[in-house]
Amino acid sequence: MQMTEAAEPRTSARARVAVRSALVPLGVGALSVAVAAFLWHQLLAWPPHEDETLALFVGRHSLRGLFDVVLHDRGGAPLHFVVAWVVAHLGFGLGALRAASAFFAVASLPVVALLVRRLTDRVTAVVATAIVGASWVILFHGVYGRMYSLFLFTSALSYLALLHALDRGGRRAWALWGLAFLATVATHPYGAIVLATQVLFVLAARRRVREALVAIAVVTVAATPFWLTDLVLAKRFDVGIGGGGAKLGGPLSVLAYLRDVAGDFTAGYRPVLVPVLLTAGLGIVLLWRSRRKSALLVASVIGVPSAAFMLARFGSSTSPESRHLIFALPFFALLVALPLRRLAARRPEVAAVLLAALVCSQVAWARHKTPPLFNWEPDARVTARHDAAAYLAETSRTDDILFGYEPVYLGAWELSRNSFPRTVLPRADADLALRTLLRLDRPLGRGVWILDASESNNAKPALEIDWRSPLPLTAFEVRGFGPFLVIRTREPTVTPKLYLERAGKAILVGKALWIGDADINLLTVERAARALRGYGASRSLSSSSR
Repeated sequence: MQMTEAAEPRTSARARVAVRSALVPLGVGALSVAVAAFLWHQLLAWPPHEDETLALFVGRHSLRGLFDVVLHDRGGAPLHFVVAWVVAHLGFGLGALRAASAFFAVASLPVVALLVRRLTDRVTAVVATAIVGASWVILFHGVYGRMYSLFLFTSALSYLALLHALDRGGRRAWALWGLAFLATVATHPYGAIVLATQVLFVLAARRRVREALVAIAVVTVAATPFWLTDLVLAKRFDVGIGGGGAKLGGPLSVLAYLRDVAGDFTAGYRPVLVPVLLTAGLGIVLLWRSRRKSALLVASVIGVPSAAFMLARFGSSTSPESRHLIFALPFFALLVALPLRRLAARRPEVAAVLLAALVCSQVAWARHKTPPLFNWEPDARVTARHDAAAYLAETSRTDDILFGYEPVYLGAWELSRNSFPRTVLPRADADLALRTLLRLDRPLGRGVWILDASESNNAKPALEIDWRSPLPLTAFEVRGFGPFLVIRTREPTVTPKLYLERAGKAILVGKALWIGDADINLLTVERAARALRGYGASRSLSSSSR
């Protein structure tokens, strides 16, 4: 009898341990399934975007051609373009590209849970994962066919691998960290900031410093191709450090930017955001008292980009947005989750209600910030875009010159992959547009432009484009499809000079219709025309650009 009574407490204790051990996989698994279900259901709700078209159109090249475009022309990190290359060469399109983003968004959740668990405990890991999974940053970028969910996944892996290497040491552990970091910097230029946060943490934590610095030096050298592509991108958009160019405006502006980032990580409504920020402040205090090295890492992740933004200058066409700091999302969620976890130890019902309220507020903020993500695109716009794409797929020639990475072009390419034009001039980079134009074989093909009256940045978005074309119909053919206007020259443009003249006339129609992108499009064409007059009508720029 005594043995039975003594065994019961031991059995109960084992059961509690088993429940706690299962908390992370069960909780994170349930959260992952919920996020995956939302992303799958809403995968095509948000309208196609020009950046998604860009990724797939670059992905149409051979693998060597893709790296040539990234290394010499566009700059930036190539890994997402490689994902787009796989999608394009497997015969898929926008849906598959977005499915890849959804996959990496969902795959990030267990990595985030493991990272937060290593820095704190099981319960905090599950709470932080819930906050991450409900954030606008995850819900939106999980269906946006760009690199940001991949950036969250790779950066979280690199932080997790760093902590493992600092605990265990050895070449294998540091090699795993090196691979994770190379994937991070190959995904986004802000991988450089991720590396800076990790270097600062290693120096502050004073653990295996020699091993870490050797590994960091090796990886820094190995990442040289990515640093070079980042420089190409920085030169295109005039981003750097020092004078000449706009800055965020000092500490107050940086704080305002970080406040907006925190809003997109959780909920931007002031009645919600203020308590969230206060809770995060309490979280850093609790973390500092209980796990100082974890606090050092969180402080590095927050402090390094804050300092960088105070020093950086940005060109007129670029500025940091909340998605650029997506690598900091797990750490901010940790700070918010830790006080809730402490509260749950005393008043679990109160902590559960607060967490549920926060998650609901996050989803509400996502709907407020990006309504089409929840409401879907109007059927009339979808039908009109499909009709315009079918028209282009049927009537385009392989030497046509497309202007801007319009989603209508993406739809046309999906219908006619082998015969659809490959040449696209970027609409916001006059130098690259002119270089692309000068490389083409002469005579140049027809010019093609798309005007969209339904874009949200228009003065008055509409589902029908009301136009009376001032264009000479002897030189242009014009077709309307709901809010979309397809303008195309009837004959080949032959020379860069004539192409730019025709482009200016087509884009002036957009200005007359108050199309939001018309100003920057016209500026690109005008700058390219001025540069062409300076270079002359030769193709010397084509050879010198490399």
